[in-house]
Amino acid sequence: MWFLFALLSAVFAALTSILAKIGIEGVNSNLATAIRTMVVVAMAWGMVFMTNTQGGIVEISKKSWIFLILSGLATGASWLFYYRALQIGEASKVVPIDKLSVVITLFLAFAILHEPFTVKSLVGCVLIGAGTLFMVL
Repeated sequence: MWFLFALLSAVFAALTSILAKIGIEGVNSNLATAIRTMVVVAMAWGMVFMTNTQGGIVEISKKSWIFLILSGLATGASWLFYYRALQIGEASKVVPIDKLSVVITLFLAFAILHEPFTVKSLVGCVLIGAGTLFMVL
């Protein structure tokens, strides 16, 4: 089931890039990010209430609150930079560079989460990096 969700995530991420590139024309990138964020917030809270999971908020630990807030700040920074890059660059070049996050995530997962870094991971990182460079140069 995780594979289906990951695949759907990729499809909607692709749509996000194309729709954003069209919609951001003539709009300040920070304002566009704020509008997008309002929609995401409404959707996320809608899902919380639709699934009746809002009661779980009191059970969240202090550690989880801290890391969820830090993750939110990282997401906000990512979106602000992404929208600005998308506004001034070509989607076909901005998106592959943005996807270098896969390579960075693998290294951070190894360094911080102590997840295994295998030969397969290394080869994948090299191929993604080389593919990104090939696409943008």
